[in-house]
Amino acid sequence: MNKVEILKRSDLFRTLDEDELALVAAIGVQLEFDKGTTICKQGTMLDRIYVIEEGVVGIILEVGPMAERQVQAATHFESFGWVAMIPPHTCTATARTLEKTKVIAFSKDELYGLCTARPDMGFKVLQSLACVMSGRLRQAYTQLLGVTGADGH
Repeated sequence: MNKVEILKRSDLFRTLDEDELALVAAIGVQLEFDKGTTICKQGTMLDRIYVIEEGVVGIILEVGPMAERQVQAATHFESFGWVAMIPPHTCTATARTLEKTKVIAFSKDELYGLCTARPDMGFKVLQSLACVMSGRLRQAYTQLLGVTGADGH
């Protein structure tokens, strides 16, 4: 599948028209990671946002020096690393591949530049980004309710 076809199905870029998708595809770099690869680490700066072509990425909270908990997973056509687009660009969780994974990576600077040059497109991308963030927060809230509800709190 080519980059434009992948982006058409992605949660971040599906609202773009063909011309806009072609512009975004032109700045995307296809990468492949082996199982167990840490793509971004909680607390570090992130300068790329990713769309998964194939594979699964675990979203992991590091809850102590030697403890971590997978709280979510992202898979085909989903994005992760969206904090690259939101100052201060610090990873709120670790992203690690759970199997061999292919992604399209976008430099935050290049994507910002494209969104600035084409504000109508930038608005659509940021609106989709807000929807992704909202969905992830909703999932986290649901998980938290399950944890606290099981404890009787």
